Formats: sequence, structure tokens, C-alpha cells
Amino acid sequence: MFKKILIANRGEIACRVIKTARKMGIKTVAIYSDADRNAMHVKMADEAVHIGPPPANQSYIVIDKVMDAIKQTGAEAVHPGYGFLSENSKFAEALEAAGAAFIGPPVGAIEKMGDKITSKKIAQEAKVSTVPGHMGLIEDAEEAVKISTGIGYPVMIKASAGGGGKGMRIAWNDDEAREGFQSSKNEAANSFGDDRIFIEKFVTQPRHIEIQVLSDGQGNTIYLGERECSIQRRNQKVIEEAPSPFLDPKTRKAMGEEACALADAVGYSSAGTVEFIVDGDKNFYFLEMNTRLQVEHPVTELITGVDLVEQMIRVAYGEKLKIKQSDIKLNGWAMESRLYAEDPYRGFLPSIGRLTRYRPPEEISKKAVVVRNDTGVYEGGEISMYYDPMIAKLCTWGPDRASAIENMRVALDSFEVEGIGHNLPFCSAVMDHPKFVSGDITTAFIEEEYPDGFEGVTLDDDALARVASAAAAMNRVAEIRRARISGRIDNHKRKVGKDWVVTLQGQDFPVKVKADLDGSTVKHKKKGPAKGVSHRVTSDWTPGDRLAELEIDAQPLVLKVDKATGGFRLRTRGADMRVHVRTPRQAELAALMPEKVAPDTSKLLLCPMPGLIVKLDVAVGDEVQEGQALCTVEAMKMENILRAEKKGVVSKINAAAGDNLAVDDVILEFE
Repeated sequence: MFKKILIANRGEIACRVIKTARKMGIKTVAIYSDADRNAMHVKMADEAVHIGPPPANQSYIVIDKVMDAIKQTGAEAVHPGYGFLSENSKFAEALEAAGAAFIGPPVGAIEKMGDKITSKKIAQEAKVSTVPGHMGLIEDAEEAVKISTGIGYPVMIKASAGGGGKGMRIAWNDDEAREGFQSSKNEAANSFGDDRIFIEKFVTQPRHIEIQVLSDGQGNTIYLGERECSIQRRNQKVIEEAPSPFLDPKTRKAMGEEACALADAVGYSSAGTVEFIVDGDKNFYFLEMNTRLQVEHPVTELITGVDLVEQMIRVAYGEKLKIKQSDIKLNGWAMESRLYAEDPYRGFLPSIGRLTRYRPPEEISKKAVVVRNDTGVYEGGEISMYYDPMIAKLCTWGPDRASAIENMRVALDSFEVEGIGHNLPFCSAVMDHPKFVSGDITTAFIEEEYPDGFEGVTLDDDALARVASAAAAMNRVAEIRRARISGRIDNHKRKVGKDWVVTLQGQDFPVKVKADLDGSTVKHKKKGPAKGVSHRVTSDWTPGDRLAELEIDAQPLVLKVDKATGGFRLRTRGADMRVHVRTPRQAELAALMPEKVAPDTSKLLLCPMPGLIVKLDVAVGDEVQEGQALCTVEAMKMENILRAEKKGVVSKINAAAGDNLAVDDVILEFE
């Protein structure tokens, strides 16, 4: 077996590979840019080599720098992770020439399957059903419009060398095709150094289901079930699960066998994924093959018990697969939530900064619950603008889909992240959404269920009553502590009141709290929303704890807790609530207070994220119409076009192309 391998990547995937290498007794080498000098993967590896400035095109994807690191350290093999050089045939060739093993696919498979245009042609020749589209290269925007019209809208505009949602646009008319072609081309050039574009029919109401394949290149190819990846935003997966709630055994077998046949047709070896679009009648169409390891591979590992990274290493060393197709049994259900440094309350725009608090839930492995967190960051670390915004992959397993979802709900509620915007509230909202719970999902889920963006979660009345009871019991504990500190409690004679009014999400819950040594009984008064309901609340929470793990009537409730005047800020199940706990008299007086009015920013265009102004589309004095493009901001390798929300006249421009702006910096002003 290899004695030392180099991981040509960063972040959580580099850490993930290091964990398996350690288990196998293999030493590891990390590479890092200036921005990653103190990164977790650097600390975990046995050795680390600096390879350049923060931008990936000056460090992580510069083949010569990676090859030099291999030479310096004597690494025998390289695991590329995903992204960066993972599907770069020139890198694989350079490794071969240097006598280092590539823990990934053969050069030929990379070239055939790594290019979306070529891969579709091969799939067609292999009689694999493919989505209708134009496989040739497209010269300019006008040709893109002509082709799109011929195929029939809607169409998907894609970068040939694309991945991770970059260089992708959906167009529903000529204007969107023209604009989408140029944006996709720009993103493709910046992210992959390859601006070739192709267009295919966009299948409406599709599910995105992929098959994991494993091949040793010696005549043994198997599939390890499927992953449902339909919860996507801007073609970027957010929630994945295995198996799919939609497939039946017959369809699973047909898709798996077709995926294996395609892998064999291109001489594939390693752990790759064949992606399909599946319609409502279970007809499936080849989308693409990712010859590298997928981000969402942990859910497959959780339901099969197969360590895919270990198998990749063994195959690269020349070993034959010891696993047969008949050995693959799907056990239970697994969920994955991708934690992104993106603010869901700002249209999921990128967020950068320091992680002032980062406390993932404890990783556990029990008979009925598994919690796994693949991450590459730590508390006090910084989320950089130079790389992908994903900071962790939270995975749970349960004996069935319902238990896997419930385990994920608790794990998400227990995940503490502060200092940056992040999508944990949105992931929690998805776990409680009726369509997701029922398995009735398509790739249009986010667009259809959150057409105006994510504005947080409003809990139902029963859930609000439970949270109100928890807040009342917690407030009692805090009041006793405050009373003791102030001297209001003498000789342990408690003088804390029993009657309180808990206000949250616009409702007042008048309650009476009766405490004993084991907990509190919180009775809602008949005139309140909960109409006389009683809750038994138990917890070991103490004031100052940022996480409260309670039981309400023997059912778990996990709350993130922050101090607030007259109460708490509580977060659970995607809801972010300012909770006031007052005496009845205080509640009466509070009802008389006027509400604070937010400042008017309707005449300003504010930068929605930290980013670079790529271009300005208007000048002072221009009259703009609703929906008109005003400027383009690039952040985390993605271009974002900012549009006018209403008709107006530009009165002032405060930024220029090339400027780096912070969140809420004023770009334009209107009359």
C-alpha cells in the first residue's frame, strides 16, 4: 500500500481524505495557499507545503506548483478531492509522467466524460437515453438564441467543462438566452479556464437522481444505489439523501446497470457518479458523469457501509474490488445538509468573515441514529471570498426516512454558527416542509416553495406554545439567579413570581409557572392562544448556556439561546425569534409602546454581499425600468446581476468596475 499521499485540495474534502488515510496507516501531505495557512486540513496532515497566493488560479489549480510539492515530499500518490484538478486530464498525465499514482479515473475517462458535449455523444452511441439538445460549440449570443428557439424554451445553458452549478443558466425566452449565454461563458472562463458552452432542453418537473459507481478497471464494476439530489438552488445541491424516496427496485436496477455499462464503455476506474434526470413516470435521461468523488458521497457510505475514499485508494494502488454487486445492501436512510456561508435572508448571497462561534453537534453512531459532520473549518477561522462557500456537510442516518429526517432536525438545531450569514435556518425549514417530508420534490422545489426568497419560519401554534413554555421555564431559572445575585432571595426563600406573559412571533402567551426539584409545569391560561394547555418542561440549562436541550412533555426541543433585554433570542426549526418574558403589568405597558420604523432604502441600490463590481450597466441620468440590469457583482466565483426593483432615474453612482465592496455599501442612488 502507499506510504504517503498528497491531497491536492483544501477544506472539508481534504480533511475527509486525511481521516481515511490515517485509518489505513498512510501519511498525508497538505497543500495550502496564503489564505489557508492556518486551515484545518493543514493542521491535520503530517506535512504541508505552501503553494502560492489565495486565488485558486495562482495556487491550487497550478499544476506545476502541485507537482513541485509532490517532488518535495516524495508523495507516491495524489487524491484530488473534487473541483480544482480532480477532472483535469493534463494533471493526471503529469502525475503519470512523474511516476505518481492518481487516486482518480484514467486520463481517457476524464477526457471522454469530463467534457459534457463529448460525454453526451458517447452516451448516445451507447444507446443511453439523453436529453434533447445542441451538442456542438456555440460561437456567440445570437447563435445561442437561434439554437434555443429551435430546441424550444425553456433551455439549459451550460459550460462544457462546468460543475458545481457554475456556468449554468435557465432561459425562458430570447433575452434570457442572450444574457445567460454571456454570463455562463464568463463564469466558465473564470472558474475552469474553458468558456465553451452548449444548450439542452430543460426538462420541467424533473428529479435529479444519481448513481454511485465503483470500478477497479479490471473487469469489476458495481453500483452502490442512488442519491436523490433534487433540492437545489441555482443548480447547486443543498440537501441530498440516499436512497431516493421516488425510485422502485426495478428502476434502481435499470439505472444502476446502465450507469455501470457507461462506465465500462469509457474504461472507467475509481469511484464516480452517473447523473440522471428522472421524470414523473420514472423515465430517466443521462445528464453527465462526474468521474471524481462527489460532494454528497457520505450518504452513500452511510447506507452501504462502504468507505469510498478507501476504495479509491485501493483501486489506484492496483487492487481488485473485493466487493461484489450482490454484497451491496441498502440499509436505512441517510440525509445530508450542506452548510453554506450564504445568507438565506439576503437571497442566499455569499457571506464571508470570521467564525466567532462554530460548534457542530456531537458526532455519534448508535443503533438508531448516526450523526456525521464533514468539515474543514473551526471556531475563530475565517471564511474566505476566494473559495467555494460550503463549510460543512452535516449527515444523519436512521432506520427509515422519517427517523433520518428527525435526526437531522435535532442535529441542525444543535449546530451553532455565528459571525457569518449561513443557511442552517433554511435547511431546518426544508426538513419540516410537508412536500419534502412526503418525498414529493423536484429540482424546482426551492423556486416553487420560496418564490419570494426565504424570509424565515413562522412556527405553528402548537410549536409556539412549546417554545413559550420553554422560555417561561428558562426565564424562571434566570430570574432566580438574578434575584440571588441582587439579594432579593434571602435564605433560599424564592420570591420569583409565577405569572408571566411570553411574547413571540406577534402573540402573547399568558402562563403560570409551577416549579419543583425536577422541572417546571407551565400552564397556559384559558384566555391565551394555547387555551389552558399544560406543558411539563425539564432541562439542565443554566443562564449563559448558548444551547438549551430541553424536553417538553418528554419530547426533545433544542434551542439556540442568546441574551436579550427582557427575554431571549431563541432559534429552532428555522425560526429566529425575539422572545419577551414579562410580568402581566409589564406586558400591558409594552403593548402601548410604538413600533420602531425601519429606515427607507428604496432609493438606494445596496451591495447585497461582499464582492467585486465587474461592470456597471447604467450612468447618471439614465432612466431604468423594473427588472433592468444595473450592475454585476462577482463573489465566490459566481456572477450576480443586480436589477432595478422599480422604474427610476439614476442620480448618483458611488462605485466603479473593479471596486471591492462590503455588504450594504451604496452602489447607486435614485431620484
